[in-house]
Amino acid sequence: MEPHRWLPLEANPDQEEPLRPPRVPVLPPLVCQTFPELLRNLEFLKQLGIHPDWQFVDVYGMEPELLSMVPRPVCAVLLLFPITEKYETFRTEEEERIKAKGQDVKSSVYFMKQTINNACGTIGLIHAIANNRDKMNFETNSSLKKFLEDSLSMTPEERAKYLETYEAIRVTHESSAHEGQTEAPSIDEKVDLHFIALVNVGGHLYELDGRKPFPVNHGETSDDSFLEDAIEVCKKFMERDPEELRFNAIALSAA
Repeated sequence: MEPHRWLPLEANPDQEEPLRPPRVPVLPPLVCQTFPELLRNLEFLKQLGIHPDWQFVDVYGMEPELLSMVPRPVCAVLLLFPITEKYETFRTEEEERIKAKGQDVKSSVYFMKQTINNACGTIGLIHAIANNRDKMNFETNSSLKKFLEDSLSMTPEERAKYLETYEAIRVTHESSAHEGQTEAPSIDEKVDLHFIALVNVGGHLYELDGRKPFPVNHGETSDDSFLEDAIEVCKKFMERDPEELRFNAIALSAA
């Protein structure tokens, strides 16, 4: 059976000049990717029924003065990064290590698997909102609110299957794939970029990636230190692929 496919949101170029290597490791605003731009567009969040009390903003770099530009509080960070051989090797080793040693994951962490090709951006958004739903104000007819309410008691695999058939989110996703460009990418286009979400649940920083079998607990955090702690995790992704420039972080912060 062919896997479900959605139009890719991660690979729609709209920038002519490539990003230049920075003097120090930074998270440059990756304006050649449309999904971060869409998340910053309040109209996109409004389509999902999310009241604009919270907004997605760029994280321009990892230095304290650049992090200070991000409005606080921050309740989630989405990281866009390239899937490379180095990363895939690390992912396999990390999974084996966690399975051998174990880890603590709170039952309140909302996690879902990814079974739809090209949907990692939307799943990252769901992870960010779902694990902060107590902070969000949803419109009465919010399609995302209904999805979360319906899927709260489901397993990660059941949530993935439910998303495959959840028409309202699919339509929003695919209409967004056409934004900001003349022609939408092919639904079969291979995309080597991927989104994960970093969230604070119960004082622990979790990495949520639908390609992984479980959340990854990166240790303790707090509301005050969450952004800095999340960026430390982002640094590790960059350090594993020092030749790569295709990294972008956006924060879900108070409007």
